[in-house]
Amino acid sequence: MNHPNRRQFLTGMAAGTTCLSAATAFPLLRPQGPEFKKALKLYMVGEGNSLLEKFQLVKELGYDGIELDSPNGFKTADVLAARDATGLDIHGVVDSVHWSQPFSHPDKKVRAEGVEAGRTAIRDAKAYGATSVLIVPAVVGKTISYQDAWNRSKEEIAKLVPEAEAAGIQIAFENVWNNFLLSPLEMARYIDSFKSKMVGAYLDVGNLVRYAWPEHWVEVLGSRIFKVDVKEYSRKKQTEEGIWKGFGVDLHKGDCDWPTVVKALRKIGYRGWFTAEMSGGNKEHLAKIASDMDQIFASK
Repeated sequence: MNHPNRRQFLTGMAAGTTCLSAATAFPLLRPQGPEFKKALKLYMVGEGNSLLEKFQLVKELGYDGIELDSPNGFKTADVLAARDATGLDIHGVVDSVHWSQPFSHPDKKVRAEGVEAGRTAIRDAKAYGATSVLIVPAVVGKTISYQDAWNRSKEEIAKLVPEAEAAGIQIAFENVWNNFLLSPLEMARYIDSFKSKMVGAYLDVGNLVRYAWPEHWVEVLGSRIFKVDVKEYSRKKQTEEGIWKGFGVDLHKGDCDWPTVVKALRKIGYRGWFTAEMSGGNKEHLAKIASDMDQIFASK
C-alpha cells in the first residue's frame, strides 16, 4: 500500500448523478498493443546492484513496465540508459513526498514544498517518457480536518494542473488509507472539480477491500480511472491479526474478486497498466507475482 509506513462529505444524490454522467468525458491515454500491461514498482526489485541490472531482471521476468518514485536520487541519464537498453517502459512515477509533505498540511511552507516536489515528479515523468504521476491528494487526521484537507489540497494541486497539461502528464489520485475521499462518488466529485482531462484516479484494488467492493468504484469512476494498482487483501487476516496484516497474502489468496473487477474494468473500456505494489523480493518472488498477474488478465 502506498502509505507512510512504506515510503515515505459524501455528496448528495444530485452531485453523485453529475459525477456519474461526467465519467465519459475523460480521454484514455492507453498503451497500444495488449489489452492489459503489467508492471511493478522499482522498490520491489530486491536483486541487482544498478538500475540497469534491475531493469534487465524485470524485463526478463515478462513485465512490460516499471514505476519509479520522484523526486529521487537518480541521474536522468542513468534512468534513460536503463530504459533504452532493456526496452522496459517507465509508464509512471509516484510522488515520493505526498505523505511527509501533504497538500493538506496546516503549514503553508510544507505545502509549498509538496507542490515543488509535484513539479519535479511531472518533469521526471516527462523526461522518462511516462504518462502519469501518482499522487495522494490529502491526508486527514486529528489536527487536519476533512474540510481543510479538501480546500487546501484543491488549492495546491490546482497549481500543478497547468504544468501537467502542458507536459501531457496525467495526475492520478490513489485511493489510500488517508481518511480522505472515502467513497467513489466523492472521489469522482473531487476529480471533476479540477475541470481537467488530465486529472483522474489511480485505482488501488487491494486498498479498497477492507471497507468496499472495488467493482463498485470502477462503475462510478468509469473512464476517470487512468491506471490500476495490484495487491491482495485478506479480511480473515485483518480480523484475526490486525488491519495491516490483511496485506500479507499472495495474489488470489485473499478477498480481491479479480474476475469481477476485471469484468467491471472491461465494461468501462479500460485498457492499460496494472502495476504490482506489494512486498519486494528476489527473482523467484517477482516471477510468481508476474504469473499471478497473468491469471488476473485471463479472467473472463
